Amino acid sequence: MPVLTDPAAAYRAATDPEEILALAAAAAERTLNITLFPGQHRCALALTAGRIVEMQTGEGKTVAAMPAAALLAKAGKGLHVLTANDYLAKRDAAWMGPAYAELGLRVAWIGQLSTPEERRRAYEADITYLAATEAGFDHLRDCRTLTRAERVQRPLYAAIVDEADSILIDEARIPLVLAGECEGIAESARRAGPAARAMRQGIDYILDARNQNMEITYEGLSRAEDILQVEQIHDAPNGLLTALYHALHAKHLLTRDVDYLVRDGKIFPIDEYKGRTAKERRWPAGMHAALEEKEGLPIQEPGRVLASATLQNFALQYEHLCGMTGTAATQAEEFQRIYGLDVEVIPTHKPRIRIDYPDVLFPNQAAKFRAIVQSIRERHSTGQPVLIGSESVEASEQISRAIPDIPHNVLNARHEEAEAALIAQAGQCGAVTVSTNMAGRGVDIVLGPGVAELGGLHVIGTARNDSRRIDNQLRGRAGRQGDPGSTRYFIALDDELIHRFRDDGEEIRTLADCDMLQRRAEGRHLDARLFLHKYEQVVEGQRHALLQAREETMTNAGEEPENPEWLIRVDAIDEAWACYLEEVANLKTGFAWLNLGGREPLYAFLHNVDALFNQLWAQVDAETAERLESGESQPPRRGATWTYLTVDQPFGTTMERIVKGLARKARSRSLWG
Repeated sequence: MPVLTDPAAAYRAATDPEEILALAAAAAERTLNITLFPGQHRCALALTAGRIVEMQTGEGKTVAAMPAAALLAKAGKGLHVLTANDYLAKRDAAWMGPAYAELGLRVAWIGQLSTPEERRRAYEADITYLAATEAGFDHLRDCRTLTRAERVQRPLYAAIVDEADSILIDEARIPLVLAGECEGIAESARRAGPAARAMRQGIDYILDARNQNMEITYEGLSRAEDILQVEQIHDAPNGLLTALYHALHAKHLLTRDVDYLVRDGKIFPIDEYKGRTAKERRWPAGMHAALEEKEGLPIQEPGRVLASATLQNFALQYEHLCGMTGTAATQAEEFQRIYGLDVEVIPTHKPRIRIDYPDVLFPNQAAKFRAIVQSIRERHSTGQPVLIGSESVEASEQISRAIPDIPHNVLNARHEEAEAALIAQAGQCGAVTVSTNMAGRGVDIVLGPGVAELGGLHVIGTARNDSRRIDNQLRGRAGRQGDPGSTRYFIALDDELIHRFRDDGEEIRTLADCDMLQRRAEGRHLDARLFLHKYEQVVEGQRHALLQAREETMTNAGEEPENPEWLIRVDAIDEAWACYLEEVANLKTGFAWLNLGGREPLYAFLHNVDALFNQLWAQVDAETAERLESGESQPPRRGATWTYLTVDQPFGTTMERIVKGLARKARSRSLWG
């Protein structure tokens, strides 16, 4: 390799993309002692071309992204490397930092505890590592600042998404929420809870637990009005009808220790994708309050939604978007149709010798559970490390209780760094690790001395997931970079996948039948996500129109402090948008009633949100005029705000009923009887 006396000068002078990539690869070799192999070069090229790259676990995606980041940063507009959590952002920024510094590039990272000033400086860096959610939250906060000087982000230019399938598919429709102070929801939850318990199933409301469907009848509305002593529940203050829906949903469709945990007097949602408690998430305000009421906990007054956007719609705002993951090929159609991104599969550097044993089918959960425990004991007796991927926190704890005599780790931790350290040790001789399927992504499992001779890491899957991609993620933990390893999935005829996606009267007897159900699940999920994307784009389009009008107001006024009209109007726009979001949330919750009226649901929804948006501008004009007439000239006082992600989407589940059998059935408390 030629020795460069000034790599940074060579990088600044270079204009050819191939030359820039080569300079970055050379910088990685000099500073990190890592030589990129052909597959990593191909990954870097694919990222700069705007593709989603599938690269197997352990093949070096983090290093492969470094030259691509250096090339994209050449534009001088700021590149974001979006990760799954703070731990990975901090780790990767520190790890790749010396290579970037060799080229004269400044790298920074942002975490949940970063201050506004720290964020502003980090975004000014050439390359910024941060969790995708942190970037999204900063975008929402910037969209509400009263002056441009308060903003922390530059205009969104380019992003490399790590674990792209998790961020852009699994969590794509999870709303990022900016909340502020509000009142009334807690009181509505206190009133609605007892009313829900007094209502009669099959008379006042109809419950379809299998499809997560719950409808209040006309008789139920009348009964609720009598119980709550209101004339028209639709017109009752503080969203009382919405609170009633939430109370019924919390009572019948959310299960303690499956959907959420109660710990230290607080509700902690369980992340359905990772199987861990999610400390930064909560249900929509009223749903969280309904669960607190259900469990007899103090009801915290939740925040009013000031701004919201899904991760999907946030990611689509980048001018250049690309990503990488170990599993993407099965979602190629979705990546293309939603994001306009093609998937490129990179062959492994060394031949894969992992043995994927055929799945084993059992008649029921109890028989499957006994076989899983026996398999763990047999493998452990030889010293071979075993990783068990379970579908929930509850399942992982049941397995743990069944092997008290075997030293093991259970991964449903809240702290990513501790979890990463544990998963990294899962390849040591005699190690037994019980984990949720997604735990520890981004961390390699390296085999300990002598483990290769024992057959490498053995992975046990306790149930098929809705997607082959999720199953492949677990399989991919074994057999990295040509290591030996093996995998096997255990399936029961009463697994949740079969309950959820088997048609009425359909008999499932063979593994081929299970394969068919899994593909059916994938198809229905894709249909629903594409359908939901279409109507979500309506509200997202309105959000962009509002932000454009807001920006034009600030631009035309020049942000002149001596002219209060622009400031008052900008604040009126923000207030009107918060009111609009509240109206849309209420509309979503009561949306199923449109079916009873014989009106086509999607058309009715679009008609209503269009009318609400038109009302928004009338509200802005009226509010601005009123403030000016009253002589208001001081900048409006803004209360504290905070951010969170929601884990349940009432509108989503309502619309998913249109796609037959999509929504999951409520899970039972005991997975293995």
